[in-house]
Amino acid sequence: MTRRTFLGAITLAAASAMVAPTALAADTFPSKPITVIVPYAVGGSADLITRLVTTGMSANGTATVVDNRTGGGGVIGWSTAARANPDGYTLLTMEMSYAIAATLQPKLLPFDPKTAFKHIAVVASVPHVLVVNPNVPAKTVQEFVALAKANPGKYYYGSGGNGTNTHLGGALFNSVAGVSLVHVPYRGAGAALQDVMGGQIQALVTSLPTALQYIKSGKLRALMLANDVRSPVLPDVPAAPEVGMPKMVMKYWVAFSAPANTPQPVIDRLNKDIVAAVNTPQVKQQLQAQGLDPEGSTPAQAAKLVDDETKRWAGVIKAANIKAD
Repeated sequence: MTRRTFLGAITLAAASAMVAPTALAADTFPSKPITVIVPYAVGGSADLITRLVTTGMSANGTATVVDNRTGGGGVIGWSTAARANPDGYTLLTMEMSYAIAATLQPKLLPFDPKTAFKHIAVVASVPHVLVVNPNVPAKTVQEFVALAKANPGKYYYGSGGNGTNTHLGGALFNSVAGVSLVHVPYRGAGAALQDVMGGQIQALVTSLPTALQYIKSGKLRALMLANDVRSPVLPDVPAAPEVGMPKMVMKYWVAFSAPANTPQPVIDRLNKDIVAAVNTPQVKQQLQAQGLDPEGSTPAQAAKLVDDETKRWAGVIKAANIKAD
């Protein structure tokens, strides 16, 4: 081997070594099952959506495992995912509560909520709905607002607890409608829902799948869908802009995220696999059957949604003077 050839071989080897990690990340990922951490219990909306999408990923050749890490209102699961090796093999089910917690309890989080994750894709969303007990003498939002204004302190809205999406939904309605419904926190949205149907409280703003069966059975009256347009599953319920409340549009969303230092080629590959799963006919049909809107966004769109939602709920929290428990 000549000196020139020898030096050229060394240069080529050095260059190859420099690009190898990125090339390997892009070319061989994934080589083992991917774990998706759900920070809530089995059976909830976040868990349901995660299992539908990951089933689609596995069917398409990307093996996945769902790991429910409950506790602390999501903090245990978020923290576990934030500390995970940023190699793409541990993901987080990110949803609306994270954007709320980023403002409500940032000092309680053992990581920076604004920089701890790279967001891969929004997988599904669903609007909230304003429901009341059928005995409330109001058939429309306008009538309910008039009742609340004429009877301050008489009408109550429930929530699944301080700082939850149902709490923020009621606070947002108070602000948008110019009323002062009294907040009653419960240990879970299910308990609040039962008391609305029982007549102990009058109203609740909750996700559409949570209330849908009770609306259809007549146990709840839906006054407004907190969405841009009406839903095909509730075609007679007006959307927020139709009743003059465009700022009341409020969606529960679910996205997949990864630890912040995960390589971009891995993020891009994960986005491709996740979007393909969401667009699988069976997965899309199952999501829609639950009243959910399949999404399948780009990483940039997912990052913008989380940022926009964090800023939006920060404003609502500040205006309503909501404090963490």
